[in-house]
Amino acid sequence: MSASVLFDAPGPRGRLRNHALTVIGVLLVAAVLYGIYTGFDAKGQWEGKIWQPFLEWHTWELYIIPGLIGTLEAAAVAAVLALVFGAVFGLARLSDHAWVRIPAGAVVEVFRSIPLLLLIFFIFYLAPMLMGGGDYAFMAVVLGLMLYNGSVLAEVVRAGVLSVAKGQSEAAYAVGMRKNQVMRLVLLPQAVTAMMPAIVSQLVVLLKDTALGYIIAYVDLLNTGFKILPAVFFGSLIPAAIVIGIIYVALNMALSYFATWLEGRSRRSRKTAAAPVAPPNAAGVAAGLGAKGGGVPPDSGAD
Repeated sequence: MSASVLFDAPGPRGRLRNHALTVIGVLLVAAVLYGIYTGFDAKGQWEGKIWQPFLEWHTWELYIIPGLIGTLEAAAVAAVLALVFGAVFGLARLSDHAWVRIPAGAVVEVFRSIPLLLLIFFIFYLAPMLMGGGDYAFMAVVLGLMLYNGSVLAEVVRAGVLSVAKGQSEAAYAVGMRKNQVMRLVLLPQAVTAMMPAIVSQLVVLLKDTALGYIIAYVDLLNTGFKILPAVFFGSLIPAAIVIGIIYVALNMALSYFATWLEGRSRRSRKTAAAPVAPPNAAGVAAGLGAKGGGVPPDSGAD
């Protein structure tokens, strides 16, 4: 058995130990699942009568499908706006002009630091004061998702552009390209491929965060499936949570699969010198860029 450069391949005893630990781990997980199953069974959560509503088309037509449409509408609109917001402010943070770079950085840091739930609450209660009475739940959810996720995506864009090798822009300048041409024709096409995993990771977060609309009574999947439906069919709270959870998992897995396919296709069709950007987290994605400096490399060419 060949040895890895990172660790020595286990010998017979090591393999035996690893197999034993695997079996023990599987048994522990099975025991936990069995405990959950028996606990639900003791409470009568596996009885057919409380699962029956989810086998009827009436339930899906009146509750689950309208909620799913609301979730997808909010996620789709917010995703487009967040991508535009992230592209504009991410490139603005790379500008050579301080009067552009500093305000853009302030906007990104402020909205990335405010909890999303507070943003949604603030917009939801501020909108009637500015625009009069009405239902602003959809607007509050979409704008809150746009501001928060767009700020994170702005750091993804910034990190993606900076991840392109410096020689790429130097070569472009050497053949007489201007700054906007270097950014548009050389840096961004390579950066998009590098940014794809992080962008999709954040879009998955955005899709899940639409569930926060539950707090302001936005008609989404969580609201109709986990709040309204159990009130109509008494005792079906746990089945509703399981069904809604499975739908969310299916949506996120479909989005992740599409992103993996899209990234692989783009990498096969385009060569890039940029390494993939790490997926973002709540604290930001650009922490590792400190060594590059908060300003702009002379060849970044963003206005």
